Amino acid sequence: MTKEIYDLGERPELGVTPPKMHAFVVRQDRFGEPDKAWQREVIDTPEIKADEVLIYTMATGINYNNVWAAMGIPVDVIKDRLKRGEKEEFHAGGSDCSGIVWKVGGDVKDWKVGDEVVVNSGTWDPECEVVKSGGDPMLSPTTRIWGYQTNHGSYCQFAKAQGHQLQPKPKHLTWEESGAYLLCAATAYRQLMGFAPNTVKKDDLVLIWGGAGGLGSMAIQIVAALGGRAIAVVSDENKRQFCMDKGAIGVINRKDFDHWGLMPNTDDKEYGKFIKGARGFGKAIWEIAGKRESPRIVFEHPGESTLPTSGFLCDTGGMIVICAGTTGYNITMDLRYHWMMQKRLQGSHLANDDQAKAVNELVMEKKVDPCLSETYTFDEIGKAHQLMKENKHPHGNMVCLVNATEKGQGAS
Repeated sequence: MTKEIYDLGERPELGVTPPKMHAFVVRQDRFGEPDKAWQREVIDTPEIKADEVLIYTMATGINYNNVWAAMGIPVDVIKDRLKRGEKEEFHAGGSDCSGIVWKVGGDVKDWKVGDEVVVNSGTWDPECEVVKSGGDPMLSPTTRIWGYQTNHGSYCQFAKAQGHQLQPKPKHLTWEESGAYLLCAATAYRQLMGFAPNTVKKDDLVLIWGGAGGLGSMAIQIVAALGGRAIAVVSDENKRQFCMDKGAIGVINRKDFDHWGLMPNTDDKEYGKFIKGARGFGKAIWEIAGKRESPRIVFEHPGESTLPTSGFLCDTGGMIVICAGTTGYNITMDLRYHWMMQKRLQGSHLANDDQAKAVNELVMEKKVDPCLSETYTFDEIGKAHQLMKENKHPHGNMVCLVNATEKGQGAS
């Protein structure tokens, strides 16, 4: 007989789904600091549609999008979903997951109950014309971030996802290692390989901002695996060796420079200070490269503080590719260097299934490590987000255990 709810790690018979489950949830009346906003609740186990699967979640990665969800900024994700006609007045988040396929919708053909999987965070409406015509789903207006713009993500005992999101779990990794990497790895892979002809080629020099973070640590390894040369930028000398160990050919500490922020007007005397700082940063790149060489690709996500420098030092015909604005959204650039040297400023968001598959294969081939930094319990989900908000989290990717209640399980 099926119980109404099972304890975490108390596995029902394969495929048996209880009506209730444990989840970490945000509600509008407690938006604010993540360690208070995220609270454990018992909620209904979600029903799935024909193109969806239910996953028995073993471990969940922690990403900055659910710091935003906890605070209700820059978007109230609950209000946004209520406007779209959804009924739940809560957000059960989580955008990185390792787990076991527990229930399969009628239209899902590639997966069966019992399969061990990881989950890519890109979701979309399969009836969208962009998707149906064979276009890149990332360009569909229906694309959403799973577990941020959708409900019942990986902070749930049973997570709901679309069938196409699944990739096979690497057999050599534990549950917590498998839950750590795919959102950052797939996002980084799209940035580096999604925008031909500006893709990583053998010996290409690639500058990577935030090299010790979840995104940057994936980017360093992907560049190295594809034959490129990654230079990492960090904010603390303690992060230098971490980046070198992941495959960077050199590391620059941005604290050695002070020209960050919005670029002064080109006719302002302060512009000279900016140019001096940017050129000094460029010389640091040359010293690592061993010659006067500019990066063919600049891997961006800080945005406001760093983009003026990125735009200045990117190589002729090269690309600055950006997926976020962690230091702010207002950007300034000296367009003279941009148009005369025919550089590309490219936005990037999430990753499609082919890109997720490609980077997951690099992980399965042991060419990319998940960079698991710290593993927490399910009840420490709020704590992990608070550490991330305060920039006190360890290098790499954090994970919280869900149904895998002990570390080290799941590897073969």
